[in-house]
Amino acid sequence: MNYGKFAYLYDELMTDAPYEQWVSFVLDIMKNTGNYHRQILDVGCGTGNIAIPLSKHGLQVTAVDLSEEMLFVAKEKSDAAKAEVQFFQQDMRELEGLGEFDVVISLCDCINYLNNEQEINVTFQRISHHLKKNGLFIFDVHSIHKVEAIFTGHTFAHNGQEISYIWECFAGEEEYSVDHDLSFFVENEEGMYERYDEFHKQRTYTIETYEKALKNSGFEVISITGDFSLETLEENAERWFFVTKKI
Repeated sequence: MNYGKFAYLYDELMTDAPYEQWVSFVLDIMKNTGNYHRQILDVGCGTGNIAIPLSKHGLQVTAVDLSEEMLFVAKEKSDAAKAEVQFFQQDMRELEGLGEFDVVISLCDCINYLNNEQEINVTFQRISHHLKKNGLFIFDVHSIHKVEAIFTGHTFAHNGQEISYIWECFAGEEEYSVDHDLSFFVENEEGMYERYDEFHKQRTYTIETYEKALKNSGFEVISITGDFSLETLEENAERWFFVTKKI
């Protein structure tokens, strides 16, 4: 996964993403479960669009991401917002040395970048090692419905003044996987357009697969819901939300 130039375009391309809903979801879950504690770890933080608002809510936020470029943008934004977030470059499959937290989150389908069940298990185990007993692990993933019916075989496009893109989605080689082929056309200072290409692979799994990996890593599932709901999981939900507790 290459986030080179993509890191600098990401926020402009994600202006319609419901980051406020992710932040509210986390805060509501913490409140409803009696786990409104201060120390939180954001795994796969990207450019900080969830970590920074959580910090502004008075939480002590540590954030990690694999991409150096994403973290550079996140740090700039955090400083500008006068937020207090500690950023570290780490692979979520190899988390180490960050301490123990009350809550770990991994949102915006970060978990979907894990390539196989072994990586799911390893990542959940590393997250468990960074959670206090009874701490919460909150994450979301693309549903199978979204991968198969909304992504696969479809093309998305945007024709903007400064940035345009063509986003093609193809079925991946593995079950429930999708390949994203993106081409960006970005206006430079001379008014000319430069092209940048990105290729991303994502994969999801059955709910039962996630539940098994969670159990093997010492988690108890509190709830599985869909599309930011705190209570329900509809059959055609595009995003599954898992709320779990370390036991």
